[in-house]
Amino acid sequence: MATTIESSAPPLKKPQMKLVVGGLVVAALLLIYLMATQAAMHPLLLVIGILLGYTLFHARFGFTSAFRRIMSVGNGQAVRSHMLMLAIAVTLFAPILAFGISFFDTGTAGFVSPVGVSLLVGAFIFGIGMQLGGGCASGTLYATGSGRTVAFIVLLFFIIGSTVGAYHLPFWTEEMPAFEPISLATSTGWGYGGAWAVSIALFGLIAWITLVVERRKNAPKMAPLPTDSGWKRIFRGSWPLFTAAIVLAVLNALTLMTRGTPWGITSAFALWGSKGADMIGFDPASWGYWADQQQVLQASIFSDTTTILNFGVIIGAFLASAAGGLFRFTKMTKGNVSASVIGGLMMGYGARLAFGCNIGAYFGGIASFSVHGYVWGILALAGTFVALYLRPLFGLSVPKPKDTFC
Repeated sequence: MATTIESSAPPLKKPQMKLVVGGLVVAALLLIYLMATQAAMHPLLLVIGILLGYTLFHARFGFTSAFRRIMSVGNGQAVRSHMLMLAIAVTLFAPILAFGISFFDTGTAGFVSPVGVSLLVGAFIFGIGMQLGGGCASGTLYATGSGRTVAFIVLLFFIIGSTVGAYHLPFWTEEMPAFEPISLATSTGWGYGGAWAVSIALFGLIAWITLVVERRKNAPKMAPLPTDSGWKRIFRGSWPLFTAAIVLAVLNALTLMTRGTPWGITSAFALWGSKGADMIGFDPASWGYWADQQQVLQASIFSDTTTILNFGVIIGAFLASAAGGLFRFTKMTKGNVSASVIGGLMMGYGARLAFGCNIGAYFGGIASFSVHGYVWGILALAGTFVALYLRPLFGLSVPKPKDTFC
């Protein structure tokens, strides 16, 4: 069984204090601005976003790498951390959704979307794109915050792809066949208690399968990450994946109770891109995607809760990387730039077709007891399998059985 040997983890570098102070100043200024101009939930969501970004970077908690490891060499440790995260999430989401528990009397609604051609195509495309781009939606944000230079290119083309996807979405949702949204809790008669039990059983089954695969493939271990010791590890150093899984689930539940819906990322990309398209002469207000969201399109991006969460994730990752002395701009090559452009476009377009990304559709959908979240995961894994053969074309590595990796 693959495990992380934390005792052999390398030490951290000295904290980059100027960057830490600068990040805290930016966070404080944005927090003050939101308190002065937006509803009370917006400053709270910024704090939640910062904690999300800090957690993601601390554990290098990924979805792209988790899918790639299990598909390439059979290491399922990260996938098991996903299952723990989802188990905690459904346990928290069930009463929140059942009783509409919220901090600001907004009510609560999970992410429950249709299962159809749009979802199948979108999730498959996203699975390929995240392996070429070297990160999913959350991964792109925290890689941007930690200074991975090529992530800025991924983010730019993620936004472009998401905008084009928003323009095309009515075709995929209105012309292509689909089933109505299916909730394990409200569409089956099981209720939230029954849906919770079924979900926990599924997570346990998936975790068991990953252990069987690891044993059969004699999967390599994950390399330890730089870390500190004692209480300092809370702020400087790698967290175990299971710790991050629990924290992410709790933060997603807090997001649900704060804004009334779970954590999402890519709807903000469609908003940013549509506003940019408007500036250069297009008319996104006439697109079907925005037909029922005209107020969102016309308002400031700072009034968009997903935008605030995204800004928080970037800032949180920046602070975590600087605290660990790890913030740095990385080199770019022709290969990874090309892959980033294609991967970003595919993720952006795929996320719109699939009603979300690894966060909104996979994490948020499954936590909301939506069948579309499970379908998204299966198709994204299929896209990952295809991408394993495409990555070498761009000079990108694929894990091999003899490797250790982080």
